[in-house]
Amino acid sequence: MSENGGDGPLPGVMPGRIPENAPMPADFAPKELARALLRETRTATLATLDRNTGHPFASLVNVATDTDGAPLLLISRLATHTANLEADGRASLLMAETGKGDALAHPRLTVLGSLAPVAADSADVPRMRERYLAQHPKAKLYAGFTDFAIWRMQVVSAHLNGGFARAADLTAADLLTVTAA
Repeated sequence: MSENGGDGPLPGVMPGRIPENAPMPADFAPKELARALLRETRTATLATLDRNTGHPFASLVNVATDTDGAPLLLISRLATHTANLEADGRASLLMAETGKGDALAHPRLTVLGSLAPVAADSADVPRMRERYLAQHPKAKLYAGFTDFAIWRMQVVSAHLNGGFARAADLTAADLLTVTAA
């Protein structure tokens, strides 16, 4: 059984498409690169499933990470992507390194999983809010509005494209760290 609870492959993986036994460049460390992209990227493309038609719906969001590396979003109930997530929490986040030259030459990571709101009375909210606002201090202007909530992704899998001839399918365990309670 796969990590997503089914018998098939994890979401986003490319069985039979990525040469699993092909040699990777010696300097390619996919887990480390993916963790760095996950923890250092401040904006991402959020893809949700349109609640009316099921079509993919992409939007730009600010992102931070929890102590274990799980993505955190601060989103408004008034946003289309939030309404989509309320109907179906499955989503992906595309995080990309930027720089000069061809954008496709830079590393990017697609993280797949389910997003769920964190209960406002959860003991975790102050920590998550602090972590989010440390990355996005201007969000203090609206973070207290009643239509905004913190959403946390339960990561299932990821796909890293580290540039030409550098790709890897990753599990949640490859990306996230276990934290002491």
